[in-house]
Amino acid sequence: MVVLISVETKTFSLSSNGNTDIIDITTDVQDAISTSKITSGIAVVFIAGSTAGISTIEFEPGLVKDIPHALEKIAPKNSDYEHHKTWGCDNGSSHVRSTLVGPSLTIPFNDKKLILGTWQQICLLDFDTRARTREVLVQILGD
Repeated sequence: MVVLISVETKTFSLSSNGNTDIIDITTDVQDAISTSKITSGIAVVFIAGSTAGISTIEFEPGLVKDIPHALEKIAPKNSDYEHHKTWGCDNGSSHVRSTLVGPSLTIPFNDKKLILGTWQQICLLDFDTRARTREVLVQILGD
């Protein structure tokens, strides 16, 4: 039996405020899958760049406040980062936070619908110290 796997790559852009801005991108990822020719498989969601991450959360106002607060304890903005000394910039905490969250996420889908928990959304977390335009890549693999 030969199984052929198809791959499609889609991208979308969004504007972020930086400073641990959390943006729900679930609908954008679902749209990428819905418009693909692939019915079932996995979607890899990836953010290019070293100061942002992709994760899942329950996208509600309390957690949108709690996550930056927790990350401030782990990687405080005003700490003495070697990165600042190397590059003369102010975003050392952004790089550390991005490393902790990670740049990608793999989500299964079936019948062109993401398989997520009831309260689970896909989010981009932008940790940079300034507003940015971010490009998200969705690579869709399946049949």
